[in-house]
Amino acid sequence: MFISFLGTLPLGTLNVAAMQISVSDGISPAIYFSIGALLVEIIYVRISLVAMDWVQRQQRFFNFLQWFTVLIIAALAVSNFVAAASPHAQKNVILSHTIPRFWLGVAMSAINPAQIPFWFGWSTALFTKKILLPRNDHYNTYIAGIGIGTFLGNSVFIFGGQFIVTKLNANQGLISWIIGGVFAVTAIIMSWRILRKK
Repeated sequence: MFISFLGTLPLGTLNVAAMQISVSDGISPAIYFSIGALLVEIIYVRISLVAMDWVQRQQRFFNFLQWFTVLIIAALAVSNFVAAASPHAQKNVILSHTIPRFWLGVAMSAINPAQIPFWFGWSTALFTKKILLPRNDHYNTYIAGIGIGTFLGNSVFIFGGQFIVTKLNANQGLISWIIGGVFAVTAIIMSWRILRKK
């Protein structure tokens, strides 16, 4: 739970999207988004626990997903900049779509491959130290902790977003510029990391 909580705190696609949904649509939709995202994360972790060898061999697929994620982050950045520049557009076009927030969280988490190597590394380390054993009770407790930690980490962004809006007197244009900047920097950093690996 602690590892998951700390792993959720650095700025990323999902937690910034949860913050923006909280700002534009309210806390409940952001919570639904986070629940959808963490559901996919725990499914990925569960699959990786029982199929570690297969997961290691899927490098080409994960590379494709990484570039696809960069495109989505770049689109989120552009959408925020458009919303900030236009006095009539108040919301990010992508995140304000009519898709229910739970399913949007599921979809965005499903194409975000960052959590797979993160949890693969931690799971391997915990297996090596015999802290995590290949038993269903260990797996279930481990996954429950991951889900709770991710939800708590996202809650920092959800409720923090509301706090920031209050402090900025609901200046939606400024918030869109800030969030767009975060998405743009995230896309640049992810692209640089992918290219550096090659």
